[in-house]
Amino acid sequence: MFVCYILPVSAPRAIAICFALLSAPAMAQDESPLELHAQSTYLRQYKSAFDAPYSGPNSLRANRESSYTFTGTMYFAARLGKSTEAYFNPEIVQGVPFSGFHGVGGFTNGEMQRGSGPDLKGYTARLFLRHTWNLAGETEVQESGQNQVKTRYASERVVVTAGSLSVLDIFDAVDYSRDARTQFMNWASMTYGAWDYPADARGYTWGLAVEYIAPGWQLRAGRFLVPIQSNGPHLDSKFKQRYGDVAEFELPYRLAGRAAIARALVFHNRVAAGGFDDAIALGAATGAVPDLSLVRRTQSKAGFGIGTQVDLTDAVGAYVRAGWSDGKTETFMFTEIDRSLAAGALVKGVGWSRPQDSVGVAAYLNGLSGPHRNYLAAGGQGFFLGDGRLSYGSERIFETYYSLNVARAAWFSVGYQYIANPGYNRDRGPANFLGLRLHAEI
Repeated sequence: MFVCYILPVSAPRAIAICFALLSAPAMAQDESPLELHAQSTYLRQYKSAFDAPYSGPNSLRANRESSYTFTGTMYFAARLGKSTEAYFNPEIVQGVPFSGFHGVGGFTNGEMQRGSGPDLKGYTARLFLRHTWNLAGETEVQESGQNQVKTRYASERVVVTAGSLSVLDIFDAVDYSRDARTQFMNWASMTYGAWDYPADARGYTWGLAVEYIAPGWQLRAGRFLVPIQSNGPHLDSKFKQRYGDVAEFELPYRLAGRAAIARALVFHNRVAAGGFDDAIALGAATGAVPDLSLVRRTQSKAGFGIGTQVDLTDAVGAYVRAGWSDGKTETFMFTEIDRSLAAGALVKGVGWSRPQDSVGVAAYLNGLSGPHRNYLAAGGQGFFLGDGRLSYGSERIFETYYSLNVARAAWFSVGYQYIANPGYNRDRGPANFLGLRLHAEI
């Protein structure tokens, strides 16, 4: 399996690697000091042609296109004493995006990274420590999994996580909509679309998070590094001057007798970004098209998100997320969404005797702030968007998929996404996407 990971990956070879994982024995044992898990995902999507009277440098292309990603991840874990755990994730990625990674706020493939390309690349995705202070209450068995050794935690505890990780490993952990490898595929399904969460071009960062976990409520907060440049691969080490702060409160509750969780999140980023109003003013003064790169300076972006998840039945779970950011400055780390609303449901296949299958249905409503709209309407180019002009309309997305368990730990999924007003432009679209995904893990 290790040899396969360093070879260039064509579509047939990607599929072969996925199934090769199935024959590899897992190293996870009952509270073993060392554990190993792995995953491999191949996702290919197709876009049909759509109507567009005009296009700009950063538009979603109106012609037919195809796109794909391949990722492979190893999850090494070690128990360093009774209360400390260490994790290391080497990862590989290869992919070609639609339209050069332009033209929509809700991108259709959550596996697509801004640093990906047609050549297979390897890197360290995660390298972090987790230390737990067990305070009180009954102990709970935490089963072995990806980035989780099998262990026992007290129901009331304090957890500190530090190192290289994804902020989404800790915050906004919605059970039914967080993983494009096994669930919904759209970027707007991964977290609040309006949360410009700290990350480099691959989706990872360095930082520290502290969590207080109790049976009745949870509170977590963290500070993380941000890129030196917008959506760049290199992180800024000056964490006192430029950073991403986030805090979240989580409250379990019951809804009609069923388990549910409510979450509220706030964030504050301090980055070297361009302001939309500043760019528009400079463009008007010089008689030029507004350009964010000419007005970048250290400034803040703030916002919040609220959401809930509910176990409707033993086989059906649903969620709702709503997010808002001030939208004064350019998107720096995630995607060009300033207002977001998402809702969806995931159904396990127990009702039709396929308990490892699942079907999901979701809808996303994305919007832009006034300054962001004005900048694009004046011909400005964002990192992802720029049709040259704009007839503004909220970006409306529908997504559904079926995941079929085809082997012991392998799933084949078929998905469909519909995007109305791609890039928030009523003059373009709608666009239709078909997705095929193969995922395997140990």
